Amino acid sequence: MASVKKTNAARTLDKLGIPYELNSYPVDVDDLSATHVAESMGVDPSCVFKTLVTRGHPNGIALAVLPGNAELDLKKLAAVFHDKSAEMVPLKEVLPLTGYIRGGCSPVGTKKAYPVCIDESAVLFDKIYVSAGQRGLQFVIAPDDLAKAVDAVFADIVMS
Repeated sequence: MASVKKTNAARTLDKLGIPYELNSYPVDVDDLSATHVAESMGVDPSCVFKTLVTRGHPNGIALAVLPGNAELDLKKLAAVFHDKSAEMVPLKEVLPLTGYIRGGCSPVGTKKAYPVCIDESAVLFDKIYVSAGQRGLQFVIAPDDLAKAVDAVFADIVMS
């Protein structure tokens, strides 16, 4: 693979001494979905995780990391963070809140440390794929290492 410029997320993992690999893929701006990313890399979509930015009431911003082929259950997520309710953050707020653009939002290296919940299905895999902080670049990382890097909790947060 050609040399890739390190992202803030990659530098964060380096500082923490957390092992990972970087995997690049061709970006299709018309389809930034995690399932398309999985297809582009030739991997199972259930091991490619997307990062969604949510706002809980009353506790505020939190990140949900879940399989690309699953849908977030906002009620379950709210319960994890002891919120009355949760909603998706409007797209225009993602960059100012996280420092990342849609299709390149990583749970690692955000502008501010937010609470993170990783769907419990991640532990079924030795390694999962998650955005490395820019479109076209994914971390290949052990779920426990990702959780350690962002102080995440594991819970069931997908629609049944």
